Amino acid sequence: MALLLIRNDKNYQAWIDALNEADPSIEVLTPETIKDPANATMAITWKAPKGSYANYSNLKVIGSMGAGVDHLFEDPSLPKDVILTRVVDNKLASDMQEFVSALCLNHIRNLKTYTKLQKEGIWKPTDYKRGKDVTVGILGFGTLGQAVGRMLKDIGFKVLGWSHSKKKVEGITSFTQNELDDFLSKAEILVCLLPLTEETEGILNYKLFKKLPKGSYLINVARGGHLVDDDLIEALNTNQLSSAALDVFHKEPLPEDHPFWNREDVIITPHIASMSNAKSVSAQVAENYQRMENGEELKNQVKADRGY
Repeated sequence: MALLLIRNDKNYQAWIDALNEADPSIEVLTPETIKDPANATMAITWKAPKGSYANYSNLKVIGSMGAGVDHLFEDPSLPKDVILTRVVDNKLASDMQEFVSALCLNHIRNLKTYTKLQKEGIWKPTDYKRGKDVTVGILGFGTLGQAVGRMLKDIGFKVLGWSHSKKKVEGITSFTQNELDDFLSKAEILVCLLPLTEETEGILNYKLFKKLPKGSYLINVARGGHLVDDDLIEALNTNQLSSAALDVFHKEPLPEDHPFWNREDVIITPHIASMSNAKSVSAQVAENYQRMENGEELKNQVKADRGY
């Protein structure tokens, strides 16, 4: 029996080395090295080529190499009767904390304005806001959302969190599903950290933007599918939003002719807010493999009906 790695980019070596170090007893294979597909009982994947799972009839568990699992559901060959898992990476959380905090601070201290003024050779101090006077709303208040919220609170921002169920995080006000409009009305900076599901696809649209305070700032570090691109452009053109920072897109890399590239009010980064590290998650993957072998309950399971 073996643990199979499947990636769209075929960058396997770091995962093979980390898993071998975590548990040398586990045979770790790839589609290129497995001789008998029936030997694969667990697959750990990232954006596997469509149809990949159909080749392995004995899979009991399919796991995502990252916190996001939407890529699993995009493949029609995903078996209906397997257990789905994801990884929980403390480094992923700390990376996301730093990245979102940097964007929020960049926004309130007008650093992008100074970059532009420097290019023009202009010395011009501008007014700025302090964190204690700015409310950040985190749309998607799960593990990553709560981690980001705690750091922003410690910096001094007022922080709100929205999710399906109310969360208890000291110093942060939590909103639930039927309180979305109230949550949005207070969010001067909106950070999207939602999972991508049928329910949340396209949630970042003009109707939602209109519920934010005029001139709000959008940060999307979740998935490109959450955003309606044309609606963001309309919200920026009408000053409903002052600016946006986007780390994720419908198509990646972002096409060269996409209008986002030419906008000074949009910050573009190439999906680098936080990335799972094979070394930091290999132990939990190895533990889940042994739990599967022993018939025990697996950790970090995904609820297929919810999509996360």
